[in-house]
Amino acid sequence: MKIYVVGLGPGERAQMTQRAYDVLNESEVIAGYDVYIDLIRKDFAHKKLVSTPMKKEAERCRLVIEEALLGQTVAMVCSGDAGVYGMAGLMFEVAQEYEPVEIEVVAGITAACSGAAVLGAPLIHDFAVISLSDLLTPWEKIEKRLACAADGDFVLCLYNPSSKKRHDYLQKACDIVLRYRSSQTVCGFVKNIGREGQTGQLVSLSQLRDTAVDMFTTVYIGNSQTRQINGRMVTPRGYREVR
Repeated sequence: MKIYVVGLGPGERAQMTQRAYDVLNESEVIAGYDVYIDLIRKDFAHKKLVSTPMKKEAERCRLVIEEALLGQTVAMVCSGDAGVYGMAGLMFEVAQEYEPVEIEVVAGITAACSGAAVLGAPLIHDFAVISLSDLLTPWEKIEKRLACAADGDFVLCLYNPSSKKRHDYLQKACDIVLRYRSSQTVCGFVKNIGREGQTGQLVSLSQLRDTAVDMFTTVYIGNSQTRQINGRMVTPRGYREVR
């Protein structure tokens, strides 16, 4: 019996690691959030597929552990990387309530990296990834993290930038960053990374502030060195200055 916690990457089979694909083939049961199970349903329709809606993460982990304790090999799937805003941490936490079962985390391509590739090379230097969702983190703490990262001149990658209930959170985040950076700072965003309808666009920080985005959008705010080069977002690391 074994549990794999698998990062699917952006969603397309071509952007899933071979290791992830092999593990899903090996598994007898595959579990995950409804949307992520739908991404792999075609390729793994012959497996037992178990899905739960959002906000049922702990319940999903328990279902996986109980299947594994029956002697089966089970995979819990996440988009991107299972260890970056994914299910790996929660799986280890919940597993403490049960008899020991082997858990292996299988890495995937997180949205920060796959979205950056669409825009160019914005993450070449130090960067910070921050989720704007306050479902699990108080907004006051998110504000502090945004301010500290902006003050430190980190490139910012923002996950979960907006939703129906949080329609103005990206605007709030931009207002915080604008205390430390020029309104003309190079920024960008990518929607539906690695899936049908993928789009990427470069904007200034002031334009980003008034841009409508959704939960399937990843946002990038450049640092003081980030620039546009032939229509791409690039953050130099300084290699050309090294002698």
